[in-house]
Amino acid sequence: MKKKLNLILFSGEYDKAIAALILANSAKEIDIDVTIFFAFWGLMLVRDPEKMSLEDKTLFEKMFCVMTPKGPEDLPLSRMNFAGMGKEMLKVMMTDDDAPTLPAFLKGARNKGVKFYGCKLSMEVMGFKKEEFIPELEIVDAKDYLQDALTSDVQLFI
Repeated sequence: MKKKLNLILFSGEYDKAIAALILANSAKEIDIDVTIFFAFWGLMLVRDPEKMSLEDKTLFEKMFCVMTPKGPEDLPLSRMNFAGMGKEMLKVMMTDDDAPTLPAFLKGARNKGVKFYGCKLSMEVMGFKKEEFIPELEIVDAKDYLQDALTSDVQLFI
């Protein structure tokens, strides 16, 4: 029977998103099914900056939309961000080592068929609409996620 990896991405930080996507891409390369469940800040990784909307949102929802990262390139580092300078240093170091960028890791996961699940409650609370995310994102509730996680061989929380 085929192995399955289930990741919860709760963090909205650049380096943690890279770690999740490295694991997802690597697992797909060794023929493991992968699901990533994006909750709260983790949703920022799969936002599409071209599709953001303030339409039909409350004042707080509009503020969240404007004040949160617009997509993968907007995510800060978890440590040593230094107003974005630390992230730029990391990106240069990754380029020097011929490591893929965060958008490249995300594109790879999308192309390899990683399943992307967005937390319905997180999206509702934060005022996000499905149309504001990458098209592969399926909106599910916590029960759906748990049923998926229970069938996995490995579950990781990032």
